[in-house]
Amino acid sequence: MRQVIALFDEYQSKDNAKHVIRAMKENARQGFYNGSPVPLGYRAVEVERRGAEAKKQLTIDPVEAETVRMIFRLYHTGDGKSGPLGTKEIVKRLNAMGERTKRGARFGVGTLHGILTNRTYIGELTFNRRDSRTLKAKPASEHVIVAVPAIIERDEFEAVQSMLKVRNPKVTPPRVVTGPILLTGLATCATCGGGMTLRTGTSRNGTVHRYYTCSNAARAGKSVCTGRSIRMDTLDELVVEHLSDHLLTSTRLTEMLAAISAGRAAKAAEVDGRIIRLQGELTEVETRLKRMYTSIEDGIAEMDDILRERIASLKIDRERIQASLDRARTHAVPASDIPPAIAEAFGRMMRENITSGPVTSPSARPISKRSSIRSRSGTRRSKSSEARRPSTRL
Repeated sequence: MRQVIALFDEYQSKDNAKHVIRAMKENARQGFYNGSPVPLGYRAVEVERRGAEAKKQLTIDPVEAETVRMIFRLYHTGDGKSGPLGTKEIVKRLNAMGERTKRGARFGVGTLHGILTNRTYIGELTFNRRDSRTLKAKPASEHVIVAVPAIIERDEFEAVQSMLKVRNPKVTPPRVVTGPILLTGLATCATCGGGMTLRTGTSRNGTVHRYYTCSNAARAGKSVCTGRSIRMDTLDELVVEHLSDHLLTSTRLTEMLAAISAGRAAKAAEVDGRIIRLQGELTEVETRLKRMYTSIEDGIAEMDDILRERIASLKIDRERIQASLDRARTHAVPASDIPPAIAEAFGRMMRENITSGPVTSPSARPISKRSSIRSRSGTRRSKSSEARRPSTRL
């Protein structure tokens, strides 16, 4: 008898689960939120009630959305002073700035990777992706896409996904992404096609010489490849001079700076539009507060609990909008045209710096001449930190 009752209980449990998941899928198809953890940059707000049940949807949190945009911008293009940053460097910056996750915790590499791969930020919230018990992925035919407001542009999101795939340690070794050698992962042997690795040698007077040499010949011997070697500073100098002669021309720099100027103008227009919208929202909230204060002073309304809650809610909205407005103003970039003379001077300065000027990592402190080795291309490499600090890369 106990076995029969247990069978009926199991059947009833599975039947209830089937109806519950069917109702939740229908709720998602109608565009409502089913109650999983809210992603950073959004908040769940009640839009209607059906009996005792509250229907909620995701809306953009202006303050948190700026943090999400900053994360994608740092990973995609950088902060304007350096190239695109890695996940660990972005985590360090966020924690140093005092930014926190949705739960109030510090950022971590895993949390940041989840943000960078979350398609909710382009307006595609996916429901019913995994089984709640086994956590196994369900087929795409059972997924339900809920339309939500987008925070990140689709082109930028897809570019970040491509960068994540390229930087995956299973695809590209970390030494290629952050190696201290200029041509790490780029130089190959013309005989066998194998990668060129660094080999050092010390002369009788104590001078250290560095060479790019064929890795196949060094690992498997001359029977695999006769082996090619070239001085590291010589090859670095040839590559740098060739790139500076072909990339830093006046025509190319003019085109690049024109594209940058157009991008700055589009960014300025976007930020200006956002500032105007926030100013309108701020004016509306302040007008409502003034009306409430005027009605209380004139004796039209009495200060009761409902009115106190309303005034407190409007004050919170005013502070939130003001914070978003201040942050948007800090990101405002004035659009301006770049004269050809400045482009020519910039190209000339870059050619001089890339061939003979000192180069240091933006995130590292300057290296003294005693503790560094300088090649002809101007790149300084510290003996003590060469294995862990990246140098200038192409």
